[in-house]
Amino acid sequence: MKKIGEGLSCSSKTEVAGELVYIQTIEDVINLFDNASGKICIVEDAGITTLSPILSELVGTICTSGSAGSHLAIVSREFGIPCIMSTKFSIDNLYTLNGKLAKIAFDGEDKGILYLSE
Repeated sequence: MKKIGEGLSCSSKTEVAGELVYIQTIEDVINLFDNASGKICIVEDAGITTLSPILSELVGTICTSGSAGSHLAIVSREFGIPCIMSTKFSIDNLYTLNGKLAKIAFDGEDKGILYLSE
C-alpha cells in the first residue's frame, strides 16, 4: 500500500477499503446513483450538497478542504462513515485516482491517512 493522502480524521475510526471516485460535478453524482456502494468519494467542497443523494451508500469520504465542523464531517459522523478533511495529496491530478482501490486508515486521535492499493 502506498500513502497518497493525509488529513484530519473527522468521523468513524473504522478502517475501510473501497474504490475511489473523484466527484467534480453533479453529473458525477448522478452517474453513481445505482453504483455508489463501496465507493470512497473525493470532493473539494466541504458543503457536500452534491453528495447527499448517495452518502448513505459510500464507505468513506475525503475532502481537500474543511474541518471537523464542516457539513461533510458532521454528516459523515452521523452516518458512521469514515471521513478525512483538509486532505493533502502527494499527487497532482486527483482524476487519475478514479477506479483505483484505496484504504482509509487512522493514526492517532485526529490523523486520517489514505493509502492506494498497489
